[in-house]
Formats: sequence, structure tokens, C-alpha cells
Amino acid sequence: MSTQHGDPGHGDSPAAWTAVVVMLLGIAAGTVFFFLHMATMVWVCAGIVVVGALLGWVLKKAGLGVDGPKYSPKTHD
Repeated sequence: MSTQHGDPGHGDSPAAWTAVVVMLLGIAAGTVFFFLHMATMVWVCAGIVVVGALLGWVLKKAGLGVDGPKYSPKTHD
């Protein structure tokens, strides 16, 4: 566990959290549909995973990433 002060935050930002949550929901739903033999919905969920990654990139470009101007890191006291 690192406590260095130049640490980039390991993606602990609104952009990263949003991307991860959307992708996890896509993977979870895709897994369920896979076991239910619903191939079309599996591919839809694969698309949701791609959308989640793009959403994280868009939010980072909008300033909500770790180094973005709209991001305010939380202090750990």
C-alpha cells in the first residue's frame, strides 16, 4: 500500500467510477443472458461494456477525471 503524495489516485474519480459501474452492469447482465442462451442480448451487453469505456473517456475529457479541473480529490485524514 502506497502513501506517496504524487499518487495519481488509481482512477478514483467520477469518470472512472461511472465507467466501471456501467461496464460491470453490462458484464453481469451479459453473463445472465449467456446462461439463458440469449445470444442477441449477450451482444447488446457487450455493446454496453464498450459504451461504458467510451463514457469514462468522455467524462475524463469533460474534466471529471483524476487530473481534470472539475475533479476535487477527497482527503484521507
